[in-house]
Amino acid sequence: MHKILFVCHGNICRSTMAEAVFKHLVHEAGVDDSFEIDSAAMRRDELGNPVYPPARRELERHGVEPGNHRARLMTRDDYAHFDWIVGMDDENERDVNRLSGGDPDGKFRRLLSFAGIGREVADPWYTRDFSATWDDVLTGCRALLSFLLNT
Repeated sequence: MHKILFVCHGNICRSTMAEAVFKHLVHEAGVDDSFEIDSAAMRRDELGNPVYPPARRELERHGVEPGNHRARLMTRDDYAHFDWIVGMDDENERDVNRLSGGDPDGKFRRLLSFAGIGREVADPWYTRDFSATWDDVLTGCRALLSFLLNT
């Protein structure tokens, strides 16, 4: 069983998109039973809020169901429970390090790193370009799934 937690600042755009896309790809691959997939916020700004409407529309435009997600905060128990903490940017990495005492188990990776890309996932909260975020998330999630199925 691979246990994956996607994280971003508020858990209403990027990490929720990654959670939905990754669940979709896992289902298409027929390996649902081999994965536990969730997402969480690193900051409290949006706790309890649903998927941001433009992010929801972008997912639905591509036939991906965003579900009834509500933003929640990552906890120390999440760090212990999940095999991989997959973040979107440097801020997420700093926050995971702070929460976990320096990522002692080496669980954190940025999503695009699985695709060999060194930059952060485009943040649509600031860019307003949900299509670019979709492209980044899809690229990263495809690479993550390939990595996990081949390890």
